[in-house]
Amino acid sequence: MSIVEPTTPPQRIVLVDDHPIVRDGLKQMIERDPGLQVCGEAGSADEAQGVVADLQPDLVLVDVFLDGINGIELTKILCERDPSVCILVLSMHDEALYAERAVRAGARGYVMKQEASRTILEAIHAVMRGDLYVSDAIRASIDDIDNSGSRIDLDTIGDRLSTRELGVFETIGEGLDRAEIADKLGISIKTVETHRANIKYKLNVGSATALAASAKAWVKQKQNEEQEVRR
Repeated sequence: MSIVEPTTPPQRIVLVDDHPIVRDGLKQMIERDPGLQVCGEAGSADEAQGVVADLQPDLVLVDVFLDGINGIELTKILCERDPSVCILVLSMHDEALYAERAVRAGARGYVMKQEASRTILEAIHAVMRGDLYVSDAIRASIDDIDNSGSRIDLDTIGDRLSTRELGVFETIGEGLDRAEIADKLGISIKTVETHRANIKYKLNVGSATALAASAKAWVKQKQNEEQEVRR
């Protein structure tokens, strides 16, 4: 698991759970990692919307069941307002029931509260790197649904994306992570996330894994075309 050096500003996290004692426990666990800091808390979806808008955290950790609007609906709302928002859903309930719905709503991962602290921290770091954090079974289910839908016309991608989005799309296809993309293109990680979200929307891609697969296919097609030209 990657730990941020103490000299680097910690990644800021907002906790959304309707049980204060649970939030306290999560906060203590998270802040043992010098690269993470809990910057805000909310006990309901309504409160969370204001807290996230005010604090602009690097990650929102959301429980599935909240008073009023549930965590999955909250995830949809937050993602509609800011497509770059990074959300990890944490729940007592088996992922078979809610993980796929959470990812479809825009979450970048789903982890059980019963997991060891190390696993939860691993999930936090994974989604902040831009990875999808779910079990292999759920990942396969999401990929099956994405692959069964309409396929992306690789020939039209250049017309559907802006120049900067195309650059980000290409680096995704090259297998670079968020930090590597930001470094290569000279932009912030937050900007990379915004471009990724816009690309997913424009290409109608439902998950990070499907986006990566499409980007790899596009890069491979470009390489094949270049080879044909050289011949």
